[in-house]
Amino acid sequence: MAIFATAFEKMIDNEGGYILHTVEGDSGGMTYAGIARNYHPSWEGWRLIDNNNMSNDLIGMVEKFYLINFWDKIKCSEIESQIIADSIFDFAVNAGTGITAKLAQIVVGSTPDGVIGPNTLEKLNTIEESMFIPAFCIAKIARYASICNSNKTKSKFLLGWVNRALKGVM
Repeated sequence: MAIFATAFEKMIDNEGGYILHTVEGDSGGMTYAGIARNYHPSWEGWRLIDNNNMSNDLIGMVEKFYLINFWDKIKCSEIESQIIADSIFDFAVNAGTGITAKLAQIVVGSTPDGVIGPNTLEKLNTIEESMFIPAFCIAKIARYASICNSNKTKSKFLLGWVNRALKGVM
């Protein structure tokens, strides 16, 4: 079964590490280690950040946040392929668990209901990595293109999103 720590290290690198920043035009607003304040205002780490306490406690809080809100929610620990789990987890962090589940379900031929269940897990655990990864990459890029086509201000993020999607293929 896939291991959270392995996927987490790749994802946190894609998120830019343990950095506090705000990017103009990013609807997530202030972000720390990829955790967007506008989307996750109740995350316990904001209390420490607001008090200028950038201690090592934040690292544990970040890991716990991603484990509970993404890895566990999309059942990555039940995926046998580490490569497939890494790709699904990373995209979930970037795009949300619901859309990620739907795209993965489309790729494996499950009903795209946005919830990873036994049927989808069975298909994820029987599909060849060489079939899933490129198809999932194309689905991610199509999703990013759709976002940019409906909101031109997001186009400045497209190259970074595409590079992130391709990183898991190469």
